[in-house]
Amino acid sequence: MTEPAESSVSACFRSCSLRGSWSEQLSGLVTRTRSLGGVGRLRRNLYRILRAFPLWVWIGLSVLLGSILGIGLYTVSYAQGLSYLSNDPSACVNCHIMRDVYEGWNHSSHKSVATCNDCHIPQVLASKYIAKGLNGWHHSVAFTTGNFEEPIRITKRNKGILQQNCLRCHGTLVDPLLQHGGSESLDCVRCHARVGHGW
Repeated sequence: MTEPAESSVSACFRSCSLRGSWSEQLSGLVTRTRSLGGVGRLRRNLYRILRAFPLWVWIGLSVLLGSILGIGLYTVSYAQGLSYLSNDPSACVNCHIMRDVYEGWNHSSHKSVATCNDCHIPQVLASKYIAKGLNGWHHSVAFTTGNFEEPIRITKRNKGILQQNCLRCHGTLVDPLLQHGGSESLDCVRCHARVGHGW
């Protein structure tokens, strides 16, 4: 009696038995499965990769990745991270260090016409969320580690954004000053430091 013909799948797995380094196994697997097509090839490659390591490695990796994801989601939830995507000034008070700044804005002349984002964040959509992301990262690292000065100071990059937003709203009013300012560039908050957060 003749033996049944071996399927291409079992032939592939038999020829891809564990031997040699990981890169040799992977390159051999890729070479051997090029002739197999479509979804079947993907399924066979996935099966091969899953069989490459013992079950306890996959369980440990799953626990590690699940822990990282869980801690990350908890942190975003606890810190009210999604509120930072809004335009609500009260989101800035999620960090206690910002309470005095928020109260200053609450008593300022700009409260009725401008929110935190109107002055401190670029108005172009892509730049807006890049700035929010960078500021969020720097603030979370600084406030978590306690590595910041009190009272907090605006960075050079954020001061440039603030200046652009001052000119966006008040450009026609200060245009004559800008034209006669000479080589020295004008800095709005040098004279008007208390406008946004004044008491």
